[in-house]
Amino acid sequence: MPRSSSRRYKLIAVDLDGTLLDHRGVPHERDVRALKAAQHAGIHVSILTGRLYSGTRASAEAIGIVGPVGCADGSHIVRVSDHRTLLHHGLKGAGALAVRDALARNGPATFVFAQDAIVHDTRGEVFLSYVRTWSQDVRPTTSIETHDFWSSDEGVTAVVAVGTAEQIHGTSEEIERALGTQAQIATFPVRRLASTWGLVARAAGGTKGTALAYLAEHHRCAPEETVCVGDWLNDVSMFSAAGRSYAMGHAPDEVKRLASAVLPETSERGGGIARVVEELFEVRVE
Repeated sequence: MPRSSSRRYKLIAVDLDGTLLDHRGVPHERDVRALKAAQHAGIHVSILTGRLYSGTRASAEAIGIVGPVGCADGSHIVRVSDHRTLLHHGLKGAGALAVRDALARNGPATFVFAQDAIVHDTRGEVFLSYVRTWSQDVRPTTSIETHDFWSSDEGVTAVVAVGTAEQIHGTSEEIERALGTQAQIATFPVRRLASTWGLVARAAGGTKGTALAYLAEHHRCAPEETVCVGDWLNDVSMFSAAGRSYAMGHAPDEVKRLASAVLPETSERGGGIARVVEELFEVRVE
């Protein structure tokens, strides 16, 4: 039976890809056992990931999470027990249409994250292997630009575009001119594809850091009573929000510098989360 805890830390939130999951998207068994043991000891456990909920659900259920998890880098918070949306930051109205028009004028392959589905047209087919892990619900459409989700009340959770440097930077500049601080935009070279760039655009207001603050309030914890584990640039905002943060051993140097500590474990063999549970929370992992 779970016991009450007087420990300094009351909640642990973990990233998925590169942290709980290996390169195949398979969870490390010891880390799953560690998170189950933490819950049994009365510690709140959650996930903060760039994946959509349908790509997160299996991991959450494997751990036994019933409370909220943060998806799409904090833009969508869902309660696992009934799959109910608790919070959603979406690109809506004129803002969504401005993003649509910028994409149409510049022409990159586009994937639209509409709540829990990823929608794409024929331009995106060649890049499907790079986005399938984010959601189990991937839907082809005749034309991204004419799809009705751009005008939906829920809004668009995120947009991912892939193309040449010219296409991506042109799209980014147009979105920034149109929306300013109403949108979060990231552009980056795609490491596995030469001369290819990517873009992610989301509504302002949702990050892994804001999602961690939401989780803390939901579980009646202070921010300084939270712990997080991650491995990538999108994890930095939750590092800043947590009482203590851990970077995986393979994380980029700029991510490691911003964490409270760096774990020796990498995503290949796992075990980093188990180390945190055992050493920081003093919970034995079988």
